[in-house]
Parts: sequence; C-alpha cells; structure tokens
Amino acid sequence: MIRERAYPVEPWHVRETRLDMDVLAQSESVFALSNGHVGLRGNLDEGEPHGLPGTYLNSFYELRPLPYAEAGYGFPESGQTIVNVTNGKLIRLLVDDEPLDVRYGELLAHERILDLRAGTLHRELHWRSPAGREVKVRSTRLVSFTQRSVAAISYEVEAVNGPLRLIVQSELVANESLPAQSKDPRVAAVLESPLQAEEELTTPDGGQLIHRTKVSGLRVAAAMEHEVHGPDHTTIESEGYQDWVRTTIACVLQPGEKLRVIKYLTYSWSSRRSLPALRDQVGAALAGARLDGWDGLHREQRNYLDAFWDAADVLVEGDPEVQQAVRFGLFHVLQAGARAEQRPISAKGLTGPGYDGHAFWDTEMFVLPVLTYTQPSAVRSALQWRHSTLDSARERAETLNLRGAAFPWRTIEGPESSGYWPAGTAAFHIAADIADAIRRYVMVTGDVQFEREVGLELLVETARLWRSIGHHDRHGQFHIDGVTGPDEYTAVKNDNIYTNLMAQRNLLAAADVVMRYRDEAFHLGVSDEEAASWRDAATSMHVPYDEELDVHQQVEGFTRLQEWDFTHTPAEKYPLLLHYPYFELYRKQVVKQADLVLAMHWRGDAFTPEEKVRNFLYYERRTVRDSSLSACTQAVLAAEVGHPELAHTYLREAALMDLHDLNENTRDGVHMASLAGAWLALVSGFGGLRDHHGELSFAPRLSSRLNRLEFSLQWRGLSLRVDVRPHQTTYSLRHGSPDDVVELRHHDQVLRVSCDEPVTVPVPPAEPSGPPPEQPPGRSPLLRLPEHVNEQ
Repeated sequence: MIRERAYPVEPWHVRETRLDMDVLAQSESVFALSNGHVGLRGNLDEGEPHGLPGTYLNSFYELRPLPYAEAGYGFPESGQTIVNVTNGKLIRLLVDDEPLDVRYGELLAHERILDLRAGTLHRELHWRSPAGREVKVRSTRLVSFTQRSVAAISYEVEAVNGPLRLIVQSELVANESLPAQSKDPRVAAVLESPLQAEEELTTPDGGQLIHRTKVSGLRVAAAMEHEVHGPDHTTIESEGYQDWVRTTIACVLQPGEKLRVIKYLTYSWSSRRSLPALRDQVGAALAGARLDGWDGLHREQRNYLDAFWDAADVLVEGDPEVQQAVRFGLFHVLQAGARAEQRPISAKGLTGPGYDGHAFWDTEMFVLPVLTYTQPSAVRSALQWRHSTLDSARERAETLNLRGAAFPWRTIEGPESSGYWPAGTAAFHIAADIADAIRRYVMVTGDVQFEREVGLELLVETARLWRSIGHHDRHGQFHIDGVTGPDEYTAVKNDNIYTNLMAQRNLLAAADVVMRYRDEAFHLGVSDEEAASWRDAATSMHVPYDEELDVHQQVEGFTRLQEWDFTHTPAEKYPLLLHYPYFELYRKQVVKQADLVLAMHWRGDAFTPEEKVRNFLYYERRTVRDSSLSACTQAVLAAEVGHPELAHTYLREAALMDLHDLNENTRDGVHMASLAGAWLALVSGFGGLRDHHGELSFAPRLSSRLNRLEFSLQWRGLSLRVDVRPHQTTYSLRHGSPDDVVELRHHDQVLRVSCDEPVTVPVPPAEPSGPPPEQPPGRSPLLRLPEHVNEQ
C-alpha cells in the first residue's frame, strides 16, 4: 500500500518528491498517460527498474484458451487479453559509459509531477554516477488528445560537475519480459512474446517496427523519430532488428551545457489493413507531429484540457485531499474515453493490464454517467462500440436459447471472455445498464440522430432479451429468475431487485422509443403486440419485499439466508473470494458490493424515502466492500438518507482508492469506476443529482467538513453551474443565449434558470437521521477525515 500522503496535497498536481522502489508499480499506474487510444504506463524513461512495463493500444489483444475442469454447453472457449505492445518510452542514458540507473551511484534528487491541466508527466532528477560524474535530467511526456496516434517526450540532459561524454539510446522494443502472474483472478494473464515480427525499418533519426499477434492476427505498427539539439559534433545513428530499433545520440557536454532530444512516437493497429497501409499511417502521423513540433503539441494539449476543465471541474472546499483526488479521477476518466472512438472503456483504462484489459458493466453505470455530463462525445463513442458488438451479443443470446442480445460480462472485442459462468453468463443486468446509458445520453444531449440510428436497435434487442428471460407467474407477476446482480457473492438467484428494476426501465424505454421511430422499428421487426408485451412485463415486474423485517430483499429469499459470521472473520481473510469457496458465499447474507443500495441510487424513483432509510441500514451491516465499486454508491445513499459524515468517509475511500492504493492492487492499473465514483459521490451524493423520468433534480446538502461544492454539468449544449454552500445553493447557466432556460427541481421546488438570471435558493434543514449505520466488524470505511485539515 502507498503510505498516506505519499503525494503532497495540491489542487492541480500529483507530485512524487522521492522515488520509492516499494511502490514503483503503483506509481506507474498513477502516472500513466493515455488518450483512450494509446496508453503509456508511467515507467521511468530508462526502463529499469520497473514494476510492470506497459504500453497499450485500445482493443489490441491476443486470444488464449479458457481452461475448464469440466466443460459445459455454452461456456466461452477463448478469452481475450490485452497485449503490451511496442515500448517507445525507452530513453537510456550513459554517462562516460556508465548507465543511468537509480539503483546505482547516488540519486541526489528525484521528482515526478502529473500535471492535470497540462496533461503531461514531468520528471526531474539529479544523479551522481559511481565514478562521481553528475547530471541533471529533465523529461516531459505527453500522449496527445488532439493527435490520436501521437505521443511525445522532451528529454534534456545537463552536465553538472565537469565535461561528460553522453550516449543517449532511444528505443522501440517489442516482446518485453513481464512479471509472473498472480493467482488473483483479477490480475491479467501473462502472455510470453505475443508479437511476431513482420517488418523493421530504420532511418538515421528513427525507425519503425511492425508486428502481428500469433492467434488473433492483429497487426501493430510503431514508429519513432527524433529532433536533437546539442553541441557541435553531436552524432546520431540508428540500427534495427526484428524486435527492437535503437537510435543512438552521442556528444560531449561541458558543465552547464545541455543536450535536448524530442522523441515523437506514433502507433497504429488493425485487424484488416495491410502492412503497407499501417506503415504509411504511422509515417503520416509522424509527419503531423513534426509539423506541430513539441511546442505545438504541448500547446494543443493545454488548450484541450482548458476546455475540458471549464466544462467539468469540481471545486471542493474543506477537504483538500478530495479536491486533488476528484480532479485526478476526472483526468483519468477523460484519458480512458476521450479518443477511444468506438472502442471500449475498460476497467483499468489503458493504465495497466488488470482484468486482462476487459470492459465490464461498470463502464455504463459508473464511468459513462460522469462523461455524459462532462464529455458527452466520449459516451456517444462508447455506446457506438456496444452497438458494433450487437452481432456477438445476438449470437450469445441464441447459444443460451434466448432472444435479443446477451451482452458479455467482460470483453474487449465483443465475445464473452469470462470462464466463470455464474458471473459471466448470469450477470444479464449489463443489458439494462447499456439501455440506461443510452437513455441518459439522449436525455442530456438531445441527440435524436443517435437515438434513431444506434439507441433504437440496442433498446429493442435488450428489451427482447428481458422478455425472453423473464416469465409471468400464475398471478400475473413478471419474474427474472436465475441471474446474478452486481453483488457477485449472491449469484444465480431469482428476482434480483437491481436487475428487475433496471430491466423495467429498459422495457419501458424500448416501448417508448419504438413509438417515436415507427418506420425504423418496423424494419427491426417490432410489432405493436411485441411493444405492448414489454410494457406489460414492466408494469407487472416483481420486486421482492420482506413484510416482517419491512425491507426489500436483494434477491427473492435473501433475508431468509443464514447470516455470515463477521465476528470470526479475520481482517486477513478479505477479500472473501480469495479465502472462501463460492458455495459458502452464495448461501449467506454477505454482500460483496452495493447491489440493492445501487438500485436505490439509479432507480430511486421506485423506493419511498422511508424504504431507503430502512434498506440502507439493513444492507450496510452486510456489505463488506470487497469491490472498489461499492464505496461511492454507499456514499451517495448515505448522503441521501441523512448520514453525511458517513458519506464523506465513503467519498474519501472512493476518491483515494489509487492515490493511497487502498486495495493493494493499483499496480495493475487504476480503478476507473472508483475514480468516476468520486465524482458521483460528490455530485450525486452531496449535490443530490438525479435524472429520473427525464427531469433534472438536485437535493444538495453538505457534510460538516465541506464548506463548498461547485460543479458543472453539460445539458443540451449549455453549461449548468451548481454552487452548493452549507445553507444555500446557486444555479447558473453559461455558454448560452438570453433565451436559453433550464428547468430543474431543487429539493421539492421547481426552478427556471437562465443565462441572465442565476437562482439562489436556501438548502432545507436536514431531517433527523436516526441511529448511525453499522458496518460489519472490521469493514468500516478505510479512510476517515483527518482531525485537522488545512482549508484551501
């Protein structure tokens, strides 16, 4: 685990002031740069030491067999694993033929800064070689948001205490050796030498490598080129072999003199295009990078982020750690989706190989809600990717003897990649999650073209799935049996409330959309009778309730199950999935992550305020948070039901998940959903944002340690600013005309907000909150607020 406050608390930077070898892999994830297409882990420029090397391209994967002790009908036969592609970050330095290696000689100073406004990773070090020669190195790295295939590094060396002979070796390297695989199922499979060389090309100032995966047959090209600024008689030459190309720069520096190298990197991959086509594409991308130059790329990056922060920034006063963390989280969420362009947003983005690089349902239910209100173009792209996988989803449904589309629990390209069927096959709620993301995107943007061309078909096929899975009982109630909800410790059960309520909304949304686009629906084979059957199923959806305990049941019969013995479960036995058989977990009242509580967030319109209070107290005592997805949802509901201080502690857990490595697995990549969850905890929790039935509503109320919360939301091309203080809230509009008006609800009051007239209204006093919620022994929130924090 990263020690507390390993990174000084600053509002716009994540700064590492010393190099800690014990958490090198974790820092590589924290300092990763990406644009949604290309991802570079924050490895040291010289490559060694490293925790986990990593350079990734979105959706570039290799196939591997999924082994089963006993195979079964419908089990997926192969899985997909993200591939560590050609590494272009490497810049080795030799000082009088001694390699710069921070493990040798003396590291006099070392600092790295992730600049959230500039979109760069900056590094400065002062190193004394074993022979006593000193150099200062300054490097700045970026992955361009404006030029999708381009990354660039500015690398500068200064002689300090005497003339030095310097050799800089800048490389492209394929098939790097990776650390051995952990037994933790959340860790990626390790593929040895997955890339097969096809072509190598060198030029005096750079080179290219083209490889192909051995089984999936995907082709990748990587290219580099250098600008060199140094003293007279500086030399540059390149050499290449099938798995590496090296450009060597040599010079002699006098004290105070500098050598500066600008390295341009470009990447491209395809499953269809020819080798010459990829070769030409990376060459053209290099030409574009050179045209703008380092200064142009750096300026474009800052301008792009200025626009993003203007639309998306969250201001937090009262907890500086959360202020830093929510911006860090928004930055990584943006990096995961900005230029994904009809490819998935995975659980780790492109920051590490965790979960084999797979995308899950948490993309739609945690990441996309944030992007919908801050960067909606990325959401359109992510949902277009889901649409592109419809054929695979239809095939999967047919294999399972179902109609419609059965989307995968985890995947890269579209086919199901989970060999564990209680989660992979039975977690059908992914269909409703996709439908809800479509509903929200269209509501927020008004993008009716997308709704007609993409959303309609997705909603129809997911509605068909629910009508196919579910059934009416003899009393006319509609049931969805044998499914797994978000809580993977309660698997293959009947009538999971989250699944049922989300499917209900899915069915109604589909019935509505086919009425709006009757001609297009006709071409999809939708009849009036079929749409009516969707409404019938939705209106008769069964929602399990325990009349004796006066709480909803997460699944039918959940409150009858045996209680888990939390008192005799030692701390070292968490997460439970690594220490107990699933058979034992499935038949007890123990919740891995918010499930019914998640339903109360996204389908809060289906519960009364009193039901939410009782349900929250009941499930809080049984939720162990063995998933990073849980804390943010518990924060949202704790805030809603009157426990703002508890909400604040859960907010801190979600927000600081990676900056403090709370789950001790940040080495495999940051937790994208938890980082998005920090925004949700603030905006949906303390800001009270809800969007039920197409209505934008807020119920803001801060914790005692927050003095102010200010955030922006994109709404139909306008920017709605919400400024929450302890006793009042101000709503204002930007970037619109005087005639533009947004109607919203503040607690129980309807407001009309225009660009000319901000509206300030009081925050109603909180209702009595009742007894404090209890967590299972030893499972209280991981990060309490320090006793004394410095105000911003």
